[in-house]
Amino acid sequence: MSAADLRAAVRSGLPTGLDTLAALVAIPSVPAPAVQSLDDCRRVAEAVRVAFADLGLEARLATTADGSQAVIATHPAPPGAPTVLLYAHHDVQPAGDLAAWTSDPWTLTQRDGRLYGRGAADCKGGIVTHLVALRALLDVHGAFPVGLVVVVEGSEEQGTDGLEQYVVSHAADFRHVDAAVVMDAGNAAVGEPALVTTLRGTAFVELRVRALRGTVHSGMFGGAAPDAIAVLVALLATLRDEVGDTTVDGLDASRTWDGLPYDGDRFAADAGLLDGAVPIGSADPASQVWARPALTVVGIDAPTVAGSAPAVQATAGAALNLRVPPDVDPAAAGELLVAHLLRRAPAGVEVTARVTGVGAGFRARGGASSSAFRAALSEAYEGAPVGSLGGGGSIPLCATLERAIPDVEVILAGVSEPAANVHAPDESVDPSEIEHMALAEALFLASLGAR
Repeated sequence: MSAADLRAAVRSGLPTGLDTLAALVAIPSVPAPAVQSLDDCRRVAEAVRVAFADLGLEARLATTADGSQAVIATHPAPPGAPTVLLYAHHDVQPAGDLAAWTSDPWTLTQRDGRLYGRGAADCKGGIVTHLVALRALLDVHGAFPVGLVVVVEGSEEQGTDGLEQYVVSHAADFRHVDAAVVMDAGNAAVGEPALVTTLRGTAFVELRVRALRGTVHSGMFGGAAPDAIAVLVALLATLRDEVGDTTVDGLDASRTWDGLPYDGDRFAADAGLLDGAVPIGSADPASQVWARPALTVVGIDAPTVAGSAPAVQATAGAALNLRVPPDVDPAAAGELLVAHLLRRAPAGVEVTARVTGVGAGFRARGGASSSAFRAALSEAYEGAPVGSLGGGGSIPLCATLERAIPDVEVILAGVSEPAANVHAPDESVDPSEIEHMALAEALFLASLGAR
């Protein structure tokens, strides 16, 4: 099976793959009933199941402990061949403020060479990458060269551990897996291939403040009545120092990254910093986003500016996301954050904080399969060198797979390079990344089968 044949097959199958991506993006599969009907999550799960079944895999839906539906699709290995797990997820983040999008988030829209839409990169683009790679193998080889276990999760964005619990309770279904390709990361930039070798763990914390029995007039009571929003702001201000380092009592924030660097100017461009701004923190960007904890305020409950009244607010709240280095227990880190906040609660004000979800960090083991995927990446990107990156995000399944399958190699790749703007308005994917990553996966699977 030649690389040229697979390259041609991937290129030929890409338009169909992008049509599938458009159909998946059109289903707003946000696993939050307060935001979107869960019927959409069920619809997208069924659409993904059908897509893999159409390739000849035995595909079914599995309801996990958190109520979400994962797609599990399998195909037996040829005699003597290894089995590879292919992962992606079909749930997506909410679109948020629709006015912040240049085009409808639920309509895949081509603009300036990229395809825009919620989930285009994270991670429906990953699903399509698997589909295009597998179709190319069938077109060229007529069969799959390895055994397959495809897992497409339905609650990755929730942090509720549904799939992790499923893998643990069904460990016997996964123990024959030799390598796992997690298609939920990305390259250093378009056309610059890399594998992600570490991921930070994560803890979600909900913070609530009650300062009064009820909201009162700011002219009659302001100045002497405690203000819940002011208390909330003061508490949040304790979580970062003057240079931008995270300051949670008991959590080390001094580590440095020893892998590939992340140039400050490039980071500023990737992150969309304003003109003249520089990255925050006391270390280089790579250390700040890959080696150190990071506390982000991801939501606040308070009156909106539009329609606000001159009143002292009785209650306020915030949703916090804490990212920690891969060898730090995220549950313990979350409890440190809770203790930090409660320790600073003013007298006479009710402050509550609780950990609402955690996800384990990850450090890749490396090995023969990882080396083979690196070689496939270089081939797919026409000889480009393959780097190693850290990942600031969290994919809890990686650590779960290593615990459930003692000898498995987990390989982190994907189509969400920095310009993809995942979890934000105008999320997008460069179709060339899907093409090249699908080719790399097809070459990788073919090479394993050839052994």
